[in-house]
Amino acid sequence: MTAQNASSPPRAAVVVNPAKAVGADLRASLVRLCDTQGWAEPLWLETTVEDPGVGQAREALEAGVDVVIAAGGDGTVRCVAEALAGTGTPMGMVPLGTGNLLARNMGVDITDPVSAAYDVLNGTVRTVDVARTTFDGSDDENVFLVMAGVGYDAAIMADTVDALKDRMGWLAYVEAGIRKLPGKPVRATIKVDDKHPVKRRIRSVMAGNCGRIMGGIEIFPEAKIDDGIVDVLILAPRGRFGWLGVAAGIFGRRKNRKESAEYFQGKRIEVTLEHEEEFQLDGDHVGAVKQLSIWVDPGALKVRM
Repeated sequence: MTAQNASSPPRAAVVVNPAKAVGADLRASLVRLCDTQGWAEPLWLETTVEDPGVGQAREALEAGVDVVIAAGGDGTVRCVAEALAGTGTPMGMVPLGTGNLLARNMGVDITDPVSAAYDVLNGTVRTVDVARTTFDGSDDENVFLVMAGVGYDAAIMADTVDALKDRMGWLAYVEAGIRKLPGKPVRATIKVDDKHPVKRRIRSVMAGNCGRIMGGIEIFPEAKIDDGIVDVLILAPRGRFGWLGVAAGIFGRRKNRKESAEYFQGKRIEVTLEHEEEFQLDGDHVGAVKQLSIWVDPGALKVRM
């Protein structure tokens, strides 16, 4: 429930990453759009390096808006969702980034920001899950909506060249992925719910709340954003041609436990590593971690689209 008067027009807040926006034109376009659709002038809140969206989304909540639009990349969407999860105030998306992974998974228009905003103002609300995580004994919770990963995939995110992202889009991640293919596995223990822990020499452990990544690849083919479950993928290539086994396990949908790519599903995942590895949340490099917990917060976020 918002603070808007019943006779007042609805109002949106736009939490925008100014580094992704196309100057003042976007703001003017969204103001005009709100006016033509019977909405009040939107509250415009720009993110900063120090606060990439959580504080701005909380400010929007305090203002009692009817929807908070995350205008930016996956990082902006994740930060806005962190503030909105559990509040009942819906989030909208105006994709401006490189990956736009949640938007792609949910069928949001990623080609035209104004069209995406129109769909928010005139859309309906869908309830989705949020995944939460803590690591290395900290009580501080972080959220993700698409995917978290420790190891190889996080190293890609940490080492992707920003200039290439601006020029090549998601192909910049492919370039970083090729550079990061050589590397040493790390011993890991992975526990899913109350099942017996599995021990592997892994290059990566990924947890997915939905399935599609860059390039339209369905890395978690059975993942659903509203099923109350996290999908887990363990990458453990072995030998000279180990990555071919990984490719067979992912693209061939071969779920044999003896393969280099193993799939699991559960509501809570615990990962303990022999030594620290890089960690990422929805493409944002977080740092190096040794132990992490991931669990599902079912139906915690409303998305207007």
